[in-house]
Amino acid sequence: MNRLHTTSFKALKKIQALWRKLIHVIDPPANAEDLREVVEELMEEPLSESGITSAERSLLSNIIKLRERRVGDCMVPRADIIALDLNASIKELVEEMSANGFSRIPIYRGTLDDVIGMAHVKDLVPFLAQQRPCLIPDILRPVLYVAPSMPAAKLLVQMRHSRQHMAVVIDEFGGVDGLVTIEDLVEEIVGEIEDEHDAPLPPPVLARADGTLLVDAGLTLESFEAQTNTRLPALDGEEVDTLGGYVTHLAGRIPQVGEIVQGKGGLTFEVLEMEQNRVNRLRLRGARRADGALPLQNA
Repeated sequence: MNRLHTTSFKALKKIQALWRKLIHVIDPPANAEDLREVVEELMEEPLSESGITSAERSLLSNIIKLRERRVGDCMVPRADIIALDLNASIKELVEEMSANGFSRIPIYRGTLDDVIGMAHVKDLVPFLAQQRPCLIPDILRPVLYVAPSMPAAKLLVQMRHSRQHMAVVIDEFGGVDGLVTIEDLVEEIVGEIEDEHDAPLPPPVLARADGTLLVDAGLTLESFEAQTNTRLPALDGEEVDTLGGYVTHLAGRIPQVGEIVQGKGGLTFEVLEMEQNRVNRLRLRGARRADGALPLQNA
């Protein structure tokens, strides 16, 4: 057997062993403790010898990372939740679903901190098709209630077993912290899932010819630094997760559209868009890589 055949055979055996265990990657049995080592060893090998493509390698890497992430890392924050009161009309529900392109909407009683279920468009269709009267309580489905510290992989398994695809994230005081759907968890593995109803989004980081960056303020600092090969100066005495939080901390208050916030090292942040009290989009000036080049240059 020549070297090529030997390499192919070894790769095939590893892939077979990997895929036998991969069905347990999200919900591993007690005898699959070495799964991480098997996958990491396979991913460390050159593509020509591992027998997997770069896309497959990326998926495997994301699966491993999912086991390290918590629900709080994947959820839609409270400020972005679209929900309806139990006493809203079916007309309001249909309009909300249509306006936002959602098939599921959480339903609360009186306040968002009392989410009691969700409404699914599939349950609406028979009433609308037959022009029968209907109230939101008639189509209410249960949701899961989880803590932000719950492992994301564990929630994905729970959703699959319970066939409930929406979970309300509850903080330590019993209030609603966020919302997570099964699509949010799957996107942690396969990337953003867009359908025909989704409007195209601007790129999270756009480098302009004048050296400025147009940036989604919801980006985590880690993601921004990885995408631009830059490092933001550390803040004094506080940790923040997103660029919007970083700029708000620098300003010492909630900034306004058009405001320019001065950072360290010659960095300036211009607030381009706001939504309620949250920064949505920024223009950065003065960002530089460690070698002095403009961000994204030769990246």
